[in-house]
Amino acid sequence: MPKFEIYKDAAGKFRFRLKAPNGEIIASGEAYESKDGCKNGIASIKENAPKAEIVDTTQ
Repeated sequence: MPKFEIYKDAAGKFRFRLKAPNGEIIASGEAYESKDGCKNGIASIKENAPKAEIVDTTQ
């Protein structure tokens, strides 16, 4: 099952990464000052990503 992991980076900021069922990191988030801010970032992705369109800017 995919999962979001919250961790602290070298600067002591909270970050998250999304891992696939095989353990591969498939997405990561920005640095947050608080764990609650990080959790809010995860919640925003969970809410908005299913509605996101794919925009190809390579053309």
